[in-house]
Amino acid sequence: MKYILTNEQMREADAFTIETLGVPSLELMERAGIALKKEAERLAPTGKILIVCGGGNNGGDGFVCGRHLLLEGRETDAVFFAEKRTHECEVNLSEFMLNNGRIYDEIPDSEYALVIDCLFGTGYSYRDDERTAAVIRKLNTLKKRGAKILSADIPSGVCGNSGIAKGEAVDADVTLCFGEMKGGVVLCDGLDYAGEVRRADIGIALPAFDADGNGYARLAEEDEICQLLPKRKRNTHKGNYGRATVVAGSEKYTGAAYLSTLAAVRSGAGYTTLMLPKNLFPIFALKIPEALLSITNEGGRYAFKEEIMAKIPKGAVAYGMGMDVSEDVAMGAEYLLSHHEGILVLDADALNSLAEYRFENLSALFQNATCEVVLTPHPREFARLIGVDCSQVVENALSLSQKYAKEWGCTVLLKGAATIVTDGKRTLITNRGTAGQAKGGSGDVLSGVIAGLCASALGSFEGALTAAYLCGVAAELATADIGEYSLTATDVISYLGKAFLQLQDFEN
Repeated sequence: MKYILTNEQMREADAFTIETLGVPSLELMERAGIALKKEAERLAPTGKILIVCGGGNNGGDGFVCGRHLLLEGRETDAVFFAEKRTHECEVNLSEFMLNNGRIYDEIPDSEYALVIDCLFGTGYSYRDDERTAAVIRKLNTLKKRGAKILSADIPSGVCGNSGIAKGEAVDADVTLCFGEMKGGVVLCDGLDYAGEVRRADIGIALPAFDADGNGYARLAEEDEICQLLPKRKRNTHKGNYGRATVVAGSEKYTGAAYLSTLAAVRSGAGYTTLMLPKNLFPIFALKIPEALLSITNEGGRYAFKEEIMAKIPKGAVAYGMGMDVSEDVAMGAEYLLSHHEGILVLDADALNSLAEYRFENLSALFQNATCEVVLTPHPREFARLIGVDCSQVVENALSLSQKYAKEWGCTVLLKGAATIVTDGKRTLITNRGTAGQAKGGSGDVLSGVIAGLCASALGSFEGALTAAYLCGVAAELATADIGEYSLTATDVISYLGKAFLQLQDFEN
């Protein structure tokens, strides 16, 4: 099981291991350094090694690694960039020097097979410091000249919580996380800078979950997703697999309705209905023959009519894709929240309309909902919903998504290069997918897949998680054939079947 910890959670785990379990901090550092040394030997069986150390415990890990490399007869240099140092770092710096380790205050002009980045670790916070930036640029230059880079815990320059790199950051080939994976290696820029992420168990124990049952975020893995998809029995009919209803579209955004409905059809629902304004009806007649069509209102843009919304059957509803922002859209979302029985997926313009016209009542609407609710915002949409700047969402994605999922009693699926899915107690992150998904329509596909899965078999949290994972796998499969530049949302739908098959093959 791969846990993903914030900086604060990692500090708590360190303190618990040291103070409660009685493992000395120097012993943990020794284990981390030995693990780093083993990884260094795997990456560079021969050749000269450079270790770049700061003054914190991350730097101390590097000096332990360097000492053990020297004892193995490996030619090893160290560069030390720090005016202050922790006691543990000081101890292991002295040990490194006692074993004839060379210490430089600038990166030598030499050729290295491997550079080990122990500059900052999880304690890093962005500093507009040209010397630091110059050091990181020099490390990346060594990589361009042929050296591999191994980062300890997290690439220097990347925030351990958010994965954001505001300035220069080390472009690692491998990042070795001590204890558990850090949020920064699976979120945002960390996905580009961390390279291959590996984990070393050095005996850091996690404190027990809190009294409310809230645990740590985890990385979604294929075997877990496979277990969420029930096997279908041969002796079944369409009525066994539920109803998915997609309420979407406007004359301005006809594609959103098409993509979300086709995705729902492809994702297991027994019946799929598209509800849309009357002016769009001729466009969709026979466009998706497997889907039923229903009219929400006259005209080319959604207008709320209670008698129409009351006819939506129990099951899963995806609402908001391409509907444009209006009070009518907010009224429709409000009605579904207070009347629908089943699962309600609110996406795109449903979220924007609620933020615009029902902001003061959001908490009550979600907390008193008659259905299970899934919110599928990207960071800017989530920022509008909770009334903060978008940068705050990006920098605190894990904590804010967990906080509001718990407060509102719903599942929050926060979209990004890695997607966070949480109900406030369970939090999983899926990093499946490609840069080709950064195009219009990807969110519409995701909402349709959630609706299809929830209609046919899954609960709100499970459906959201499985859909995000499946869309990522489908995108990877499509990208392997046509590349990231040419990938479209329609391609992702086309490869959903192969994504399902891949999960079934894994299970077997």
